[in-house]
Amino acid sequence: MQFYKISKPFNTHLLKVSDIHEIYVEEYGNPHGMPMLFLHGGPGAGTSPIYQKFFDPKKYHLIMFDQRGCGKSKPYGETRENTTSDLISDINLILENFSIDKINIYGGSWGSTLALLYAENNPERVATLTLRGVFLCRRDDIQWFYQYGASEIYPHYWEKYLSIVSKSKRNDILSAYHEMIHSSDEITSKRACKEWSLWEGRSSCLLPSNEVIDAFDECAISLAKIESHYFINDCFIEENQILKNINLISDIPCWIVHGQYDVVCPIRQAYDLQVVYPKSNLIIAKDAGHSVLEPTISKELVKIFDDII
Repeated sequence: MQFYKISKPFNTHLLKVSDIHEIYVEEYGNPHGMPMLFLHGGPGAGTSPIYQKFFDPKKYHLIMFDQRGCGKSKPYGETRENTTSDLISDINLILENFSIDKINIYGGSWGSTLALLYAENNPERVATLTLRGVFLCRRDDIQWFYQYGASEIYPHYWEKYLSIVSKSKRNDILSAYHEMIHSSDEITSKRACKEWSLWEGRSSCLLPSNEVIDAFDECAISLAKIESHYFINDCFIEENQILKNINLISDIPCWIVHGQYDVVCPIRQAYDLQVVYPKSNLIIAKDAGHSVLEPTISKELVKIFDDII
C-alpha cells in the first residue's frame, strides 16, 4: 500500500490559549477539503509531519497541533494550566479559529482518550471518530503499564526502568517517577525522563524498532513531565468516565484500529469500548503492537481514511 507524500504545512499558527500557554497549529492538504483533526498521544508526545502519510491531501483539510507544553507549543514541558478540560477548550478554540462547525477526529493512544472525551463534551461538533490503540484511562489501565502487567511481558526492559527507583518506593512506581521527573535537581529529572520514555518506546512495537525508540527519546522531557502529571491525577477525569458517558456519542460513527499484541494499551480496552458503543467498528491488527508505525496498523488507517470516511 502506498502512503501519501509528506509535505510542508500550507499554514502555521501560534494560538494563545491562556495566560501561560500558546499552542502550535499546522494545516495540511486541501483548505477546502473535509476537515480532519489529528490528536497526538502522550500526553506530551507532540505531533510530527510523518502523520500526514495517512491522509489524501486532495480530500482532507488536515489540522494538527501540539498540545499544551509539548512540540512547538510554548512553554515547553509546562504542566501548570494543563489539564484534560484545558485541552478540550483548546480544540474548541481551534475550530472557532478556522470557522469549522463539525469535524472528523483521529486520535491514537492518549489521542483516542482526548478524542472520546472531546466528543462526549461536544457531540454536536463531531462527525466521525477514528481511534488507534484505545486508552480508556481507568486506574487499572494506568497501573497495568506503570506498576504491574506490562512488566511481565517485557521483564528485561522493566528491570532497566525499575533500576532508578529505590526499593522502598516500588509499591507506587508512578509516584516515585513523578517525584524524580519533577525534581529540582536537573540530573535526577533528566535521567528519570529518559528512562520513562525509553520504557514506553521499547514496549510500543511487536518487534524492536529503533525508529520508534528514537522518536520517544526526542520528546522525552515533555512526554515524561506531562504524562506523569496527567497519570498521577488520573488524567483529570472520573473513574471509567468515558464508558459511563458513551451514550452521549452513540450516534457518532467510529472506527477503532488496535494491535492484537498491544502491551501499552491492551486490546481489552478496545473491546470494552466496542461493547458499549454500537456505532463503533473494531479492526484488529493481528501482527501489531501499540505504535502507529506498525505496518498493519498504518495500512488499516489508510484504508479507513481512503474508503470509509
